[in-house]
Amino acid sequence: MPGPHIVVLEWAVLHGERPRSAGKNARLDVHGREVRVPLLRITDSEGARGFGACHAGPDQLQPLVGISLDALFDPEQGVREPWQAFEYPIWDLVGQRTGRPVYALAVETVGRAVDVPFQVPCYDTSLYFDDLHLPSDEAAAELIAQEVWEGYERGHRAFKIKVGRGARHLPLESGTRRDIAIVRSVRAAVGHQPPIMLDANNGYNLNLAKYVLQETADCGIFWLEEPFHEDNVLYADLKAWLAKHRLPVLIADGEGQADPRLVTWAQAGLVDVLQYDIFAYGLTRWLRLSRELDRVGVRSAPHHYGGHFGNYAACHLAGAVQHFAFVEWDEATTPGLETSGYVVHEGQVKVPARPGFGLDLDEELFQRAVAKNGLSFKL
Repeated sequence: MPGPHIVVLEWAVLHGERPRSAGKNARLDVHGREVRVPLLRITDSEGARGFGACHAGPDQLQPLVGISLDALFDPEQGVREPWQAFEYPIWDLVGQRTGRPVYALAVETVGRAVDVPFQVPCYDTSLYFDDLHLPSDEAAAELIAQEVWEGYERGHRAFKIKVGRGARHLPLESGTRRDIAIVRSVRAAVGHQPPIMLDANNGYNLNLAKYVLQETADCGIFWLEEPFHEDNVLYADLKAWLAKHRLPVLIADGEGQADPRLVTWAQAGLVDVLQYDIFAYGLTRWLRLSRELDRVGVRSAPHHYGGHFGNYAACHLAGAVQHFAFVEWDEATTPGLETSGYVVHEGQVKVPARPGFGLDLDEELFQRAVAKNGLSFKL
């Protein structure tokens, strides 16, 4: 069999933890404290190893054994189409073999360069509905402002606030009033400079979105994410209303179903920030998509939440995207996953210039997880 090929697969789930439990959003119940991190490590016939997030099912893994690296990866495009379910360990393996970070490999596919040391803007995505047990808007606003300061002390200088309390968990009027009180409290807490984004998880309608933006007009909202389900007619109305009221708020969408129409609507100026998920859509497809978005000035801000590895994967995409906005940062610690090369400081993630994704596995903990809940295949 010519050239290096895959001889060993090891897959397991590691379990991590956030600094605090994440509450509800406009649609869902409590998200909790635990994060689940499914990882696949691949070893080639020359002994090189790479690992990364992998959400493929066990029945999908075995065909990867024996495949040559050339069949898996194209240096000009990234991971080849049939194998993109395993792309994060493949990218990492190529980085390990070449001694280069994934971001250096990614920028070559679009003909760009990055400054070293490499750093990327990020935002704190941890501000959920942690206040629903509190009887007053004042107490709720004080709690979320305190959580913002926890993020500030961890190095964040941009913050995304979940809104839409009136969609499910509180009565419409009182829930919307609380959304507004919290936004105003966060702005007062952090000052006028840090970007603040709102994420309604489709919990508003058009008129509610306008009302909340009008009531927070002096708060300098950077973007409103998923105000309602994807609808180009409503986007056009909201964009016209924002222009009339001279509110420079961006419209962000795309994390949910990766609706392909969003690209067309973004090209038409109806959506300003595209947020396809970094796992479901994938790094290689994002590299292709970003060329289209960059040509028309649409910003890229890949969604990820709950998988921990996404913090780092999105960083490596950022260098290849001219109009990259932010990495969504879901703070967590996962025993067995060594991430110390990444540091959040003054709103930027400092990305290690190490091979692959610059992450390490604790061998003992990983092998224990493989034996307990994982699987392995050998050629």
